[in-house]
Amino acid sequence: MVSLGSWVTPVLAFAFSYLGCLLGLVATARARRTATRSIRTRWLVLGAWAIGGTGIWVMHFVAMIGFTVNGTDVNYDIPITIASWLIAVLVVGAGLFIVGFSRPSALRIIAAGLFTGVGVAAMHYSGVSAVRMDASVSYDTTLVALSFAIAIVAAIVALWFTVTVRRARWITIAAAIMAVAVTAMHYTGMAAMHVRRTMTMKALSGVSALDFVPAILIFVLLVCVILAYALLIEPASDSRQRDAVAGTPNAAAPNLAAPNLAARNAATRNPAAANAAAGKAAAGNAGRAGADDRRDHVIFPVQRPTMNPSEPGTHRLNDNPPAWRGR
Repeated sequence: MVSLGSWVTPVLAFAFSYLGCLLGLVATARARRTATRSIRTRWLVLGAWAIGGTGIWVMHFVAMIGFTVNGTDVNYDIPITIASWLIAVLVVGAGLFIVGFSRPSALRIIAAGLFTGVGVAAMHYSGVSAVRMDASVSYDTTLVALSFAIAIVAAIVALWFTVTVRRARWITIAAAIMAVAVTAMHYTGMAAMHVRRTMTMKALSGVSALDFVPAILIFVLLVCVILAYALLIEPASDSRQRDAVAGTPNAAAPNLAAPNLAARNAATRNPAAANAAAGKAAAGNAGRAGADDRRDHVIFPVQRPTMNPSEPGTHRLNDNPPAWRGR
Protein backbone atom coordinates (compact mmCIF):
# COMPACT_ATOMS: atom_id res chain seq x y z
CA MET A 1 0.00 0.00 0.00
CA VAL A 2 1.28 3.46 -0.98
CA SER A 3 0.73 6.45 1.29
CA LEU A 4 1.43 10.14 0.67
CA GLY A 5 1.42 10.89 4.38
CA SER A 6 -1.04 12.56 6.71
CA TRP A 7 -2.23 16.14 6.38
CA VAL A 8 1.00 17.37 8.01
CA THR A 9 3.32 16.89 5.05
CA PRO A 10 0.98 18.52 2.47
CA VAL A 11 0.51 21.52 4.75
CA LEU A 12 4.25 21.84 5.36
CA ALA A 13 4.94 21.40 1.65
CA PHE A 14 2.50 24.19 0.80
CA ALA A 15 4.00 26.43 3.51
CA PHE A 16 7.52 26.01 2.12
CA SER A 17 6.25 26.58 -1.41
CA TYR A 18 4.46 29.76 -0.35
CA LEU A 19 7.55 31.03 1.48
CA GLY A 20 9.81 30.37 -1.49
CA CYS A 21 7.44 31.97 -4.00
CA LEU A 22 6.94 34.98 -1.72
CA LEU A 23 10.68 35.54 -1.34
CA GLY A 24 11.20 35.03 -5.05
CA LEU A 25 8.55 37.57 -6.01
CA VAL A 26 10.07 40.11 -3.62
CA ALA A 27 13.47 39.55 -5.26
CA THR A 28 12.13 39.86 -8.82
CA ALA A 29 10.20 43.00 -7.87
CA ARG A 30 13.45 44.54 -6.66
CA ALA A 31 15.20 43.40 -9.84
CA ARG A 32 12.72 45.40 -11.95
CA ARG A 33 13.40 48.54 -9.92
CA THR A 34 17.15 48.65 -10.51
CA ALA A 35 18.80 49.99 -13.64
CA THR A 36 22.21 48.40 -13.02
CA ARG A 37 22.67 45.12 -14.85
CA SER A 38 24.92 43.53 -12.23
CA ILE A 39 22.54 44.33 -9.37
CA ARG A 40 19.57 43.09 -11.38
CA THR A 41 21.45 39.86 -12.05
CA ARG A 42 22.00 39.32 -8.33
CA TRP A 43 18.32 39.86 -7.57
CA LEU A 44 17.25 37.43 -10.31
CA VAL A 45 19.70 34.79 -9.09
CA LEU A 46 18.29 35.18 -5.60
CA GLY A 47 14.78 34.89 -7.05
CA ALA A 48 15.74 31.65 -8.81
CA TRP A 49 17.13 30.26 -5.57
CA ALA A 50 13.97 31.23 -3.71
CA ILE A 51 11.36 30.07 -6.26
CA GLY A 52 13.22 27.13 -7.78
CA GLY A 53 15.14 25.97 -4.74
CA THR A 54 12.58 26.60 -1.99
CA GLY A 55 9.20 27.20 -3.63
CA ILE A 56 9.47 24.15 -5.90
CA TRP A 57 12.21 21.74 -4.84
CA VAL A 58 11.90 22.03 -1.05
CA MET A 59 8.13 21.70 -1.43
CA HIS A 60 8.68 18.58 -3.54
CA PHE A 61 11.03 16.94 -1.07
CA VAL A 62 9.00 17.81 2.03
CA ALA A 63 6.00 16.23 0.32
CA MET A 64 8.10 13.17 -0.51
CA ILE A 65 8.85 12.69 3.20
CA GLY A 66 5.26 11.56 3.55
CA PHE A 67 5.64 9.02 0.73
CA THR A 68 5.73 5.48 2.15
CA VAL A 69 5.24 1.97 0.79
CA ASN A 70 4.15 -0.86 3.06
CA GLY A 71 6.73 -3.60 3.47
CA THR A 72 9.77 -1.64 2.27
CA ASP A 73 11.92 1.29 3.26
CA VAL A 74 12.11 4.31 0.99
CA ASN A 75 15.57 5.78 0.43
CA TYR A 76 16.88 8.45 -1.93
CA ASP A 77 19.94 8.49 -4.15
CA ILE A 78 21.99 11.53 -3.11
CA PRO A 79 23.50 12.57 -6.50
CA ILE A 80 20.16 12.33 -8.32
CA THR A 81 18.41 14.22 -5.54
CA ILE A 82 20.96 17.03 -5.69
CA ALA A 83 20.69 17.06 -9.49
CA SER A 84 16.91 17.50 -9.23
CA TRP A 85 17.46 20.56 -7.01
CA LEU A 86 19.91 21.98 -9.53
CA ILE A 87 17.42 21.44 -12.36
CA ALA A 88 14.75 23.38 -10.46
CA VAL A 89 17.04 26.35 -9.80
CA LEU A 90 18.45 26.46 -13.35
CA VAL A 91 15.15 26.23 -15.24
CA VAL A 92 13.50 28.85 -13.03
CA GLY A 93 16.57 31.06 -13.35
CA ALA A 94 16.48 30.72 -17.13
CA GLY A 95 12.84 31.78 -17.21
CA LEU A 96 13.50 34.76 -14.93
CA PHE A 97 16.45 35.93 -17.02
CA ILE A 98 14.48 35.62 -20.26
CA VAL A 99 11.74 37.94 -19.01
CA GLY A 100 13.98 39.99 -16.71
CA PHE A 101 16.48 41.29 -19.28
CA SER A 102 14.14 42.02 -22.16
CA ARG A 103 10.95 43.90 -22.80
CA PRO A 104 8.14 41.72 -21.41
CA SER A 105 5.65 40.44 -23.96
CA ALA A 106 2.99 37.75 -23.95
CA LEU A 107 4.91 35.63 -26.47
CA ARG A 108 8.15 35.85 -24.50
CA ILE A 109 6.43 35.00 -21.21
CA ILE A 110 4.66 32.01 -22.79
CA ALA A 111 7.87 30.73 -24.39
CA ALA A 112 9.81 31.11 -21.14
CA GLY A 113 6.95 29.53 -19.20
CA LEU A 114 6.88 26.56 -21.57
CA PHE A 115 10.59 25.95 -21.06
CA THR A 116 10.41 26.49 -17.30
CA GLY A 117 7.28 24.36 -16.86
CA VAL A 118 8.77 21.40 -18.71
CA GLY A 119 11.91 21.79 -16.62
CA VAL A 120 9.95 21.86 -13.36
CA ALA A 121 8.05 18.71 -14.33
CA ALA A 122 11.34 17.08 -15.30
CA MET A 123 12.68 18.05 -11.87
CA HIS A 124 9.75 16.28 -10.23
CA TYR A 125 10.17 13.03 -12.13
CA SER A 126 13.95 13.07 -11.77
CA GLY A 127 13.45 13.50 -8.03
CA VAL A 128 11.04 10.57 -7.99
CA SER A 129 13.58 8.50 -9.94
CA ALA A 130 15.96 8.99 -7.01
CA VAL A 131 13.67 6.81 -4.86
CA ARG A 132 15.22 3.51 -3.86
CA MET A 133 12.77 0.85 -2.58
CA ASP A 134 11.97 -2.82 -2.94
CA ALA A 135 9.29 -2.16 -5.54
CA SER A 136 8.74 -1.33 -9.20
CA VAL A 137 7.13 1.88 -10.43
CA SER A 138 4.87 2.53 -13.43
CA TYR A 139 2.98 5.66 -14.45
CA ASP A 140 -0.44 6.66 -15.70
CA THR A 141 0.40 8.58 -18.88
CA THR A 142 -2.77 10.68 -18.68
CA LEU A 143 -1.92 11.97 -15.22
CA VAL A 144 1.69 12.48 -16.24
CA ALA A 145 0.56 14.65 -19.16
CA LEU A 146 -1.77 16.52 -16.80
CA SER A 147 1.09 17.18 -14.38
CA PHE A 148 3.19 18.59 -17.23
CA ALA A 149 0.29 20.82 -18.28
CA ILE A 150 -0.15 22.08 -14.72
CA ALA A 151 3.59 22.76 -14.46
CA ILE A 152 3.60 24.76 -17.71
CA VAL A 153 0.55 26.82 -16.74
CA ALA A 154 2.01 27.41 -13.27
CA ALA A 155 5.31 28.56 -14.79
CA ILE A 156 3.60 30.96 -17.21
CA VAL A 157 1.51 32.44 -14.41
CA ALA A 158 4.56 32.69 -12.16
CA LEU A 159 6.63 34.50 -14.80
CA TRP A 160 3.73 36.83 -15.54
CA PHE A 161 3.56 37.65 -11.83
CA THR A 162 7.30 38.38 -11.73
CA VAL A 163 6.96 41.13 -14.36
CA THR A 164 3.64 42.64 -13.24
CA VAL A 165 3.23 42.34 -9.47
CA ARG A 166 4.58 45.28 -7.47
CA ARG A 167 2.45 45.96 -4.39
CA ALA A 168 2.96 43.91 -1.25
CA ARG A 169 -0.67 42.80 -1.10
CA TRP A 170 -0.61 41.43 -4.64
CA ILE A 171 2.75 39.77 -4.04
CA THR A 172 1.26 37.78 -1.15
CA ILE A 173 -1.76 36.79 -3.25
CA ALA A 174 0.41 35.84 -6.24
CA ALA A 175 2.68 33.74 -4.02
CA ALA A 176 -0.34 31.82 -2.71
CA ILE A 177 -1.57 31.16 -6.27
CA MET A 178 1.87 29.95 -7.31
CA ALA A 179 2.14 27.69 -4.25
CA VAL A 180 -1.25 26.12 -4.97
CA ALA A 181 -0.28 25.45 -8.60
CA VAL A 182 3.13 23.98 -7.74
CA THR A 183 1.72 21.78 -4.98
CA ALA A 184 -1.08 20.60 -7.27
CA MET A 185 1.48 19.67 -9.92
CA HIS A 186 3.45 17.61 -7.42
CA TYR A 187 0.51 15.63 -6.08
CA THR A 188 -0.85 15.07 -9.59
CA GLY A 189 2.50 13.57 -10.54
CA MET A 190 2.49 11.41 -7.41
CA ALA A 191 -1.03 10.22 -8.21
CA ALA A 192 0.29 9.03 -11.58
CA MET A 193 2.62 6.55 -9.82
CA HIS A 194 1.69 2.89 -9.49
CA VAL A 195 3.97 0.96 -7.11
CA ARG A 196 4.23 -2.83 -7.02
CA ARG A 197 6.27 -4.73 -4.45
CA THR A 198 9.00 -6.92 -5.93
CA MET A 199 10.03 -8.83 -2.78
CA THR A 200 13.70 -9.01 -3.83
CA MET A 201 14.84 -8.27 -0.26
CA LYS A 202 17.93 -6.44 -1.57
CA ALA A 203 19.78 -3.92 0.57
CA LEU A 204 18.68 -0.44 -0.41
CA SER A 205 21.20 2.21 -1.43
CA GLY A 206 20.86 5.88 -0.63
CA VAL A 207 19.66 7.57 2.55
CA SER A 208 16.26 8.19 4.07
CA ALA A 209 14.35 11.38 3.43
CA LEU A 210 14.77 12.50 7.03
CA ASP A 211 18.53 12.60 6.54
CA PHE A 212 18.01 15.51 4.13
CA VAL A 213 15.98 17.57 6.61
CA PRO A 214 18.92 19.40 8.29
CA ALA A 215 20.37 20.40 4.91
CA ILE A 216 16.94 21.56 3.71
CA LEU A 217 16.38 23.71 6.79
CA ILE A 218 19.85 25.24 6.49
CA PHE A 219 19.23 26.03 2.81
CA VAL A 220 15.87 27.70 3.50
CA LEU A 221 17.34 29.70 6.38
CA LEU A 222 20.25 30.76 4.19
CA VAL A 223 17.93 32.02 1.45
CA CYS A 224 15.89 33.99 4.00
CA VAL A 225 18.98 35.55 5.60
CA ILE A 226 20.57 36.49 2.26
CA LEU A 227 17.35 38.07 1.01
CA ALA A 228 16.83 39.99 4.27
CA TYR A 229 20.41 41.25 4.13
CA ALA A 230 20.03 42.29 0.50
CA LEU A 231 16.83 44.17 1.27
CA LEU A 232 18.56 46.03 4.10
CA ILE A 233 21.62 47.16 2.15
CA GLU A 234 20.14 47.78 -1.31
CA PRO A 235 17.48 50.53 -0.77
CA ALA A 236 20.02 53.35 -0.41
CA SER A 237 22.00 52.37 -3.50
CA ASP A 238 18.81 51.80 -5.50
CA SER A 239 17.59 55.27 -4.50
CA ARG A 240 20.84 56.88 -5.63
CA GLN A 241 20.65 55.01 -8.94
CA ARG A 242 17.08 56.17 -9.59
CA ASP A 243 18.04 59.75 -8.74
CA ALA A 244 21.02 59.61 -11.09
CA VAL A 245 18.97 58.14 -13.93
CA ALA A 246 16.05 60.53 -13.46
CA GLY A 247 18.24 63.59 -12.89
CA THR A 248 16.44 64.52 -9.69
CA PRO A 249 17.76 67.18 -7.29
CA ASN A 250 19.07 64.47 -4.99
CA ALA A 251 21.48 63.39 -7.71
CA ALA A 252 22.36 66.87 -8.98
CA ALA A 253 22.69 68.72 -5.66
CA PRO A 254 26.32 69.36 -4.74
CA ASN A 255 27.78 68.20 -1.49
CA LEU A 256 28.33 71.54 0.23
CA ALA A 257 30.22 70.02 3.11
CA ALA A 258 32.82 68.37 0.89
CA PRO A 259 34.69 71.56 -0.29
CA ASN A 260 34.89 72.92 3.26
CA LEU A 261 36.21 69.62 4.55
CA ALA A 262 38.77 69.46 1.75
CA ALA A 263 39.91 73.03 2.51
CA ARG A 264 40.36 72.26 6.19
CA ASN A 265 42.36 69.15 5.37
CA ALA A 266 44.59 71.09 2.97
CA ALA A 267 45.19 73.81 5.57
CA THR A 268 46.22 71.20 8.11
CA ARG A 269 48.73 69.62 5.73
CA ASN A 270 50.27 72.88 4.36
CA PRO A 271 49.54 76.02 6.44
CA ALA A 272 51.78 78.29 4.32
CA ALA A 273 50.02 77.37 1.09
CA ALA A 274 46.67 77.78 2.79
CA ASN A 275 47.60 81.30 4.01
CA ALA A 276 48.78 82.28 0.54
CA ALA A 277 45.56 81.00 -0.99
CA ALA A 278 43.55 82.91 1.61
CA GLY A 279 45.48 86.10 0.79
CA LYS A 280 44.80 85.71 -2.92
CA ALA A 281 41.14 85.10 -2.20
CA ALA A 282 40.98 88.23 -0.02
CA ALA A 283 42.69 90.31 -2.72
CA GLY A 284 40.29 88.99 -5.30
CA ASN A 285 37.33 89.84 -3.09
CA ALA A 286 38.69 93.35 -2.51
CA GLY A 287 39.16 93.84 -6.24
CA ARG A 288 35.63 92.73 -6.93
CA ALA A 289 34.33 95.00 -4.19
CA GLY A 290 36.22 97.96 -5.70
CA ALA A 291 34.82 97.23 -9.14
CA ASP A 292 31.32 97.04 -7.71
CA ASP A 293 31.85 100.35 -5.90
CA ARG A 294 33.05 102.08 -9.08
CA ARG A 295 30.06 100.70 -10.95
CA ASP A 296 27.69 102.03 -8.30
CA HIS A 297 29.35 105.45 -8.42
CA VAL A 298 28.82 105.64 -12.16
CA ILE A 299 25.15 104.80 -11.79
CA PHE A 300 24.54 106.88 -8.67
CA PRO A 301 27.03 109.84 -8.49
CA VAL A 302 27.95 110.90 -4.96
CA GLN A 303 28.86 114.49 -4.02
CA ARG A 304 32.22 114.84 -2.31
CA PRO A 305 32.26 116.64 1.04
CA THR A 306 33.66 120.24 1.02
CA MET A 307 35.16 122.45 3.71
CA ASN A 308 32.80 124.73 5.62
CA PRO A 309 34.61 128.09 5.89
CA SER A 310 32.67 129.03 8.98
CA GLU A 311 33.78 125.98 10.90
CA PRO A 312 37.45 125.23 10.29
CA GLY A 313 38.44 121.65 10.63
CA THR A 314 34.96 120.38 9.88
CA HIS A 315 33.31 119.11 6.73
CA ARG A 316 29.82 119.30 5.39
CA LEU A 317 28.10 118.10 2.31
CA ASN A 318 27.49 120.53 -0.51
CA ASP A 319 24.07 122.08 -0.09
CA ASN A 320 23.52 122.05 -3.83
CA PRO A 321 21.59 118.90 -4.73
CA PRO A 322 22.95 116.64 -7.44
CA ALA A 323 21.73 117.42 -10.89
CA TRP A 324 20.07 114.01 -11.38
CA ARG A 325 17.76 114.44 -8.37
CA GLY A 326 15.51 116.98 -10.02
CA ARG A 327 14.98 114.99 -13.16
